[in-house]
Amino acid sequence: MYKYLITLAALCFAFDASAATSEILKKSQNSWNDTPIKQMNLTEPEVTVVRIQIPKGEKLPLHQHPILNVGYLTKGELTVHTQKDEVLVLKAGDPIIEVIDTWHYGESTGDEDAEIVVVYVGNKGDTFTETKE
Repeated sequence: MYKYLITLAALCFAFDASAATSEILKKSQNSWNDTPIKQMNLTEPEVTVVRIQIPKGEKLPLHQHPILNVGYLTKGELTVHTQKDEVLVLKAGDPIIEVIDTWHYGESTGDEDAEIVVVYVGNKGDTFTETKE
């Protein structure tokens, strides 16, 4: 019994919640270009998490997102351009609240491949991205 108490005490020490920290990386009612985030009507909410890898020097096609999405650049550098000549440069560790219903593209502009983890929030079956032909 004594052996189990010592093990339990060791586990409690190992998982001491006081060692945990948190930091708000971004909080806004607007996307990165200062456009207000549109009201969402979620009747069948669905959240999808996607990791996107963009080789260095590659430029993504012109596209838009009809649903809310936020991302976190895990490595590299990503430069985002809208058709209105708005530009955002992200470096590893930067968050982004993406533009909605706005034509834009991103390009990997750093010395290494860019990698971004994106969370899409919409209704079940919603399209994440629409490309311009």
